[in-house]
Amino acid sequence: MPDTASAASATTRRALDLSAARHHFPSLALEQDGQPVVYFDNPAGTQVPQACIDAFGAYYTGSNSNTGGAFVTSRRTDALIAEARAAMADFLNAPDAREIVFGPNMTTITFALARSLGRTMNPGDEIVVTTLEHDANVAPWLTLADDLGLVVRVAEIAVPDCTLDMEQLRSLITERTKLVAVAYASNVAGTINDVATICAWAREVGALSLVDAVHYGPHGPMDVQAIGCDFLACSSYKFFGPHLGILYGRLELLESLYAYKVRPAHDEAPAKWETGTLSHECLAGLVATLDYLATVGRDHGAAYAEQFPGMSGRRLELHTGLAAIQEYERGLSRRLLAGLAALPGVHIWGISAEGDLTQRVPTISITVDGHRPEELAAQLGERGIFTWEGNYYALYLIQRLGLMDAGGTLRIGLVHYNTPDEIDRFLGALREIIGA
Repeated sequence: MPDTASAASATTRRALDLSAARHHFPSLALEQDGQPVVYFDNPAGTQVPQACIDAFGAYYTGSNSNTGGAFVTSRRTDALIAEARAAMADFLNAPDAREIVFGPNMTTITFALARSLGRTMNPGDEIVVTTLEHDANVAPWLTLADDLGLVVRVAEIAVPDCTLDMEQLRSLITERTKLVAVAYASNVAGTINDVATICAWAREVGALSLVDAVHYGPHGPMDVQAIGCDFLACSSYKFFGPHLGILYGRLELLESLYAYKVRPAHDEAPAKWETGTLSHECLAGLVATLDYLATVGRDHGAAYAEQFPGMSGRRLELHTGLAAIQEYERGLSRRLLAGLAALPGVHIWGISAEGDLTQRVPTISITVDGHRPEELAAQLGERGIFTWEGNYYALYLIQRLGLMDAGGTLRIGLVHYNTPDEIDRFLGALREIIGA
């Protein structure tokens, strides 16, 4: 995968123009008690650009129809679906737009995929997951295991950095393994996993691989060809778009696997995987959001282009835009982690060493001595600073950290429309709340 940490020197780069980026997001103008609110709740869903909002209205006024009709609005809808597939193929560097499947959310898509994959498995077959997973990448496999008599193995982590024990994970992947399901990034600790290596290990034993990229989506460029995964799932509402789930699958697998669907729906991929009518207005919003991210690449990504040989047009713009965003966000992480480390009684769960910031996204979970996470989130919310508290459906991880009874963690999730000033405001508020 391209290493955006080793891109051209900072002197040759043009820094993100945050005022311009923020201008695209009208919700950032929301105020509470006379102050702009601070959106640090991004891991549960990001804000959307104006172009995405406009696309909904434009679809409803000029294209609203079902597919396959012999009239203009239906033809426009058919064209929109094709464009959405092509745009997502560019976003993921998928070789073929037919490898893109749309659904209501990642969880629903993964349960459906599990049901189909189950037809290829037998009692005693094994599935490998990790301690860092969101339960949407665990529960479908546990359910399948219960149904078919499969075995689910769980890879361990190191604490408090919350990084995978790669040696132990490698030992779990054997000739009995049929699927390895792994998160691209932890939605609690922010850890970026070495998914390319893990998918290669799966291939070595003839197993399939699924990457849950929901949390990684807004934070860096993704390349399914470089990763070498068989499937990758993500959600556009996590990368500035509407509520949609998206699945990439290698075309030969999508074509050959059995899909549960109504009759006489299409037997070809990807349509055979899309049960019922798609959310066409959301697809319009998705295309608009990807156009926005491509604009970031046009405006700020020139210094990163050499990292993506062979790419051009929108595909290159999307990848360079996300590379620029990734570097900017590392600066945000550095500032927030340094500020948190200076506060007494604050415990950071995840990578915190400055030299290791390339191994994490700017999602930072903390606990504070003498304060429960829900108390901290409530008091920050009263100050117009939006954060989340709890377990975030990452049950294995919160249990492993021993924090389930303590209410989980307080999660601060940054994206590229956040600013250093917002971080300073958060740190000041937290210092006031805990009496530091």
